[in-house]
Amino acid sequence: MRRIWFIAVREFLATVLTPGFIIGLLVVPALIGVGALAGPRIIGDRSTAVRGQIAVLDPTGSVMARLENSIGRERLAARRDEQTRRALQRAPRAVRGIAETSGSDVINARLGALPELEVVAAPPEIGGPDPTAWLLQPPDGGPRRVAIVIVQPDAVAPPPGRPYGSYDLYIAASGSDAEGVIRDSIREALVDARAAARHLDAGSVRDLVTVREPDAVTVSRGNSSPDAGLNRLLPMVFVGILMFSTIISGQRLLTSTAEEKSSRVVEVLLSAVSPFELMAGKILGHMAISALVLSLFVAVGGAVLVSLALLGLVTPSLVFYLAIFFVITYLVLGSLMLAIGSAVNDISEAQSLMMPIMFVTVLPWVLAPGIARAPNAPLSILFSFVPPVNTFGMLLRLASATPPPAWQVWTTIAIGVASAVGAIWFASKVFRIGLLMYGKPPNIATLIRWARMA
Repeated sequence: MRRIWFIAVREFLATVLTPGFIIGLLVVPALIGVGALAGPRIIGDRSTAVRGQIAVLDPTGSVMARLENSIGRERLAARRDEQTRRALQRAPRAVRGIAETSGSDVINARLGALPELEVVAAPPEIGGPDPTAWLLQPPDGGPRRVAIVIVQPDAVAPPPGRPYGSYDLYIAASGSDAEGVIRDSIREALVDARAAARHLDAGSVRDLVTVREPDAVTVSRGNSSPDAGLNRLLPMVFVGILMFSTIISGQRLLTSTAEEKSSRVVEVLLSAVSPFELMAGKILGHMAISALVLSLFVAVGGAVLVSLALLGLVTPSLVFYLAIFFVITYLVLGSLMLAIGSAVNDISEAQSLMMPIMFVTVLPWVLAPGIARAPNAPLSILFSFVPPVNTFGMLLRLASATPPPAWQVWTTIAIGVASAVGAIWFASKVFRIGLLMYGKPPNIATLIRWARMA
């Protein structure tokens, strides 16, 4: 056991201390995490409100006064609250719960300060051939000039049989952040003016066209969930993390084994340790590397969720099962990759033998959307019980809208453990013969024959 430990530590340190590993697998995810935490505070700082004047040319005589009301601070705050409420209605229930727990102050802080805009009558030069000249002139110490609104004469009361007119909008570059607010305010003012022209109450018109959207509940046998959209995304994320962390380190295990064999270094190692000790040490060392990568990406994902105040979306049980399925998946795929690395003479010969393993790792990603939509379909259930893809299939179902019963989860774990034992047994047989076998590159049938011979 001591020799296995020494080999595992050697494999781990020889990989994680290389500049390529540090830059490629540590620095980049770390930068993503730092960007997720600091980005909203550095780039997305909206603490400074847009302030200035909006010049309005209103030949109808009924829009400007209503624009002053619709762009006032109280009306802007009310409209923002309504837009936030509508956005949360379309979000998963878990997101709404986190938002409601955070409170309106946190939400408003994320959205930024409301603009402070003053509506003024357009000066004469705006009606000339170049209406933008006023916007580009220095304010001479007065308020900053943000925008120009020119209401078309038929925007409120068009001629019979003609459609309503609209408006022209010119915005200074410094006021572009407030463009959405300005457009919403003008729209509201125009609707109110049109309703008044037809002797209608604008509030009643808004009530008529407002429909509260209920939660869409996904119904299936034994369960109903309103979070179907979220649960279609989570499986893809978890399977992607499991797949990436397993494949990256598994390929490194294959490459290092093939290189040691081609350079005859493995013959020196076998003079000091047994083939099984060397194989076990390599698997454990590279599994520790893969676990480091997995932990790093889980930490980055947690940092992103913390930055977005959405940490409550991921339950601890999902992370727990992710860890179990990672160990099983790596023991299966890592053992097979180690067997291939020990059988070939150089890395170029491993391509044909790697095809089945690559197909197995890509298949869950291809089937993930279908399993997330129908986690209890016969194909989804079968996929979660057939090794070596059963861990991917069960993880997809666990993160879906209708998680499977506990007995199915633990059955998958038991099958996975059995498949891991079988993969290690197969790899040990191939490893014992393949390390000292040179010449013609083997095929899959040859590997099976070696396992039977050993």
